[in-house]
This record gives sequence, structure tokens and C-alpha cells, in this order.
Amino acid sequence: MNRFHDQCNANSTMHLHSRRGIVIALASAAVLSSRPVFAAADGSPEDQQFMRMAIDEARQGDYAFGAVIVRDGQVLARGRNLGKTNDDPTAHGEMVAIRRFLADRGSAALRGTTLYTSGEPCVMCMGAIVWCGIGRLVFAASVPQVGAKMNQIMITSAEVAARSSFDPITITKMLLAPPVQESCQENVKASW
Repeated sequence: MNRFHDQCNANSTMHLHSRRGIVIALASAAVLSSRPVFAAADGSPEDQQFMRMAIDEARQGDYAFGAVIVRDGQVLARGRNLGKTNDDPTAHGEMVAIRRFLADRGSAALRGTTLYTSGEPCVMCMGAIVWCGIGRLVFAASVPQVGAKMNQIMITSAEVAARSSFDPITITKMLLAPPVQESCQENVKASW
């Protein structure tokens, strides 16, 4: 027998886990994590202002996801979902904003910023947010709300953050004033 055949036989006896089983296990581990993630119930007037900017970005995107990155009250980068436009499934609003920020300012300047986004980041985006060292995340629609309208990996940003003990992040679930909420919901319905 050749070495390739031996490896194939060895691999055939291994138990392969389903994607769903792995995701459920990861989500369960995140829920059971003891590391606290700080979350506030609502944001300041300044938070609402920047969230409106993120929602404005979302209105211009392929889907209703927009983001702005802020430091010291100044918007440093904006992004909107460009998945269809760029034929790039990774071009979520948060990823576009992060890429634009990095191109203009570099990774060191991204640490400790605040990212505002119209929808709670997916696992991919939240992973990037954590790896970039963004200090605070503020979002409008939650993962369950997004998942009710479109395909979504049902793991929250808090679950990802809880498993990322190397770089803490503050997460604020945004409660918007009714007029902004209504226009955001109209945009979400129109885009989904």
C-alpha cells in the first residue's frame, strides 16, 4: 500500500462533525463563558447621531447594513454593504468601513475606536472588529431580528466577544427614537 492509501483509510475512520453541530457547540460554549461583556441598554444623543449616519449608509447599500467608525466625536470611516455591487460576499458594511479606515490610517489608529452599525455584526464582521481592537460596538437591529428577515449565522456579537478574552469590547444595543426606527425598518423591508 502507498502512503496516500494509508492516510485515506485513517481519515475514513474519523468521525466528521456537521457544520450545524460545530456551530451549536461554539454557541453553547460562548453562552457558558464566564467572561463578562459589558452592555448598555441605550445610547447617548451622540450615539443616536452616529447611528443615524450608519443608517444613512445602509440606505445606500445593497442590503440595509451601514457602519461608521468614530473616535472623539469625529467620523473617520464609513461603509455600506457592497456585496452585490462588488460581487464580494465579505463586503458587509462593517468590513467596508474597516477596510477604508485601514487604507487611510493604518491598524494602530483603529484600536479603541467606536463602530456604529445598523445591524448587529455577523460572526465574520465581529471577528474582524475584535481582531482590530475596536473598543466599542453600537448596533441597532439584533442578530435575531436580522435572522427573521434573511439568512444569518445565529451567533450574537456578545457571544463572539465573550470568547475573545484577549481584547475586551463594550457592546451597546441601540434603542433609537421612533422616527429613526421607522425609517430603518422601512429600509430593511425594502432591502430584504
